[in-house]
Amino acid sequence: MPARMLPVPDGLDGARVDAGVAKMLGFSRTFAAEVAEAGGVSEAGRPLSKSDRLTAGSILEIVWTDRREPEIVPVAVPDLGIVHDDDDIVVVDKPAGVAAHPSVGWEGPTVLGALAAAGFRIATSGAPERQGVVHRLDVGTTGLMVVAKSERAYGVLKAAFKDRTVEKIYHALVQGHPDPLAGTIDAPIGRHPSHSWKFAVTPDGKPSITHYETIEAFRGASLLEIHLETGRTHQIRVHMAAHRHPCVGDPLYGADPTVSERLGLTRQWLHARTLAFTHPGSGEWVSFESSYAPDLARALEIVRGGESA
Repeated sequence: MPARMLPVPDGLDGARVDAGVAKMLGFSRTFAAEVAEAGGVSEAGRPLSKSDRLTAGSILEIVWTDRREPEIVPVAVPDLGIVHDDDDIVVVDKPAGVAAHPSVGWEGPTVLGALAAAGFRIATSGAPERQGVVHRLDVGTTGLMVVAKSERAYGVLKAAFKDRTVEKIYHALVQGHPDPLAGTIDAPIGRHPSHSWKFAVTPDGKPSITHYETIEAFRGASLLEIHLETGRTHQIRVHMAAHRHPCVGDPLYGADPTVSERLGLTRQWLHARTLAFTHPGSGEWVSFESSYAPDLARALEIVRGGESA
């Protein structure tokens, strides 16, 4: 069982334990949190939780169990749509229940595994389990995702997402009616203080900006068009929940489960509708659009028919 004793550098003074351990040992933050939750991080003999704060100069004792890193396993996903394919990129229409890439704890299908099974060659840039991935969609979110096939495309697209020059438009069905009907939510997002797989608006979170506009208002629900200026994990779900209008079908962030059952939803009503960017090869502006997944379309028709959400 590996173990290390390390001093906390000045630059990590006040950082959360999971964030600090991840940086000190090169772990993913999720794995660092798991190590802390298992009692594997201690200071002067006192176990630290993942949300405790580090003190510069203190000595941490870190003990963990090695585990097999996630790997890309070719598994066909018949419902994965290929929207566009050329020498530099492949744009896919991701169904629900498919992760963007392998990760610890996820044993289901992935976009990268589906592409590998279909014979696509993807850029080797990025971590081994995330090769070619320049952005991600949640497992339960459907719609458009671009994967780099060439090394040049990977670098250009990563920079474009970082520089916020990519246009990302989502449609979301949320509970209630946002007031105002159109606006901007500017609130930092970080890991939830007490839930490993959840995020929240937190004072020390990363800057996160969501622009929304009401497309249609129904009895008890609203269909929104959402433009993401930043791309934090669960950003739309967190911001809409903080705004007291969670995505319909999203119990993790406070949606009414009875509504989900009535509409036949087993995941959040959230769809990556439009994706547009400067093509990394041609330099031309390209735009792609995706139709609603069948379960979302059915739920929307029920709501349009007058049933309250």
